[in-house]
Amino acid sequence: MHTFLHASDIGPLDVALAEAAAIKADRYRFEHLGHHRTALLIFFNNSLRTRLSTQKAARNLGLDVVVLDVNQGAWKLETERGVVMDGDKSEHLLEAIPVMASYCDLIGVRTFAGLTDRDADYAENILSQFIRYSGKPVFSMESATAHPLQAFADLITINEHKEKQRPKVVLTWAPHPRALPQAVPNSFAEWMRAADVDLVVTHPEGYELDPLFVGDARVEHDQMKAFEGADFVYAKNWSCPGVTRPEAYGQILSTDRSWTVGEAHMAVTNNAHFMHCLPVRRNMIVTDEVIESPRSLVIPEAANREISATVVLKRMLEAM
Repeated sequence: MHTFLHASDIGPLDVALAEAAAIKADRYRFEHLGHHRTALLIFFNNSLRTRLSTQKAARNLGLDVVVLDVNQGAWKLETERGVVMDGDKSEHLLEAIPVMASYCDLIGVRTFAGLTDRDADYAENILSQFIRYSGKPVFSMESATAHPLQAFADLITINEHKEKQRPKVVLTWAPHPRALPQAVPNSFAEWMRAADVDLVVTHPEGYELDPLFVGDARVEHDQMKAFEGADFVYAKNWSCPGVTRPEAYGQILSTDRSWTVGEAHMAVTNNAHFMHCLPVRRNMIVTDEVIESPRSLVIPEAANREISATVVLKRMLEAM
């Protein structure tokens, strides 16, 4: 595996899940793979779980780790071609990438969507330049449109806690005071479609996710109807993806608090587990009662970020 951005990059999911279980039972079994090799983790934006879990995963595999915060510990980087660099950006990504690549064996990149230009965001301009110009294996630690390490951890968590072979999984939009990217819901929908689950996506009109990720999954605009009989409820906010309303891309179309996941919502489920990628705005996305309930999986889900990253890095090391 030379790049990691989509579910298809990791191959058969049953094999990946079995590998995740084996790694979880013995996290240092493959630490010889990273001996005298270095992982460079590049952050264009803030992180908590991704930063910690990926560093831990790399060290599980014996890798040396270098972490670079682009906006704090390096020159400001220009990312566009044809720009006259007479502003506050001192270095171009086209020079920075091969320089950074010369110091490492594989590269993780984390960057967010700008939420102003849909074409630019969905072209994955920054991540694609690392893939093209570094000459090294590149994995996404979240990009403008996808968060595959999170989605893989979500799948591991569902596989560990499911109580029937093909559970009903509901991805629900919930309100948020800020405009957020679609990376997490995009990848969650993509990975659930590839897995053996009954996926339902529910959101207000105008929040339709890109067909590249949601495919032919059932979409239900009545949230309570979507929740009926659910085994897992995954709550996440996202801004307008611009699919049905291109002019509104990246905007907040609704702050309807009736979409906040509360006990009344969970009461119509099949005693569902609650999931969220964190960080979460309590009593906006989900009520205190639901996130603190015994059926909440937000902490095991976060812990599985270490496992998903270990599997991905292991695959990349084995392919070198």
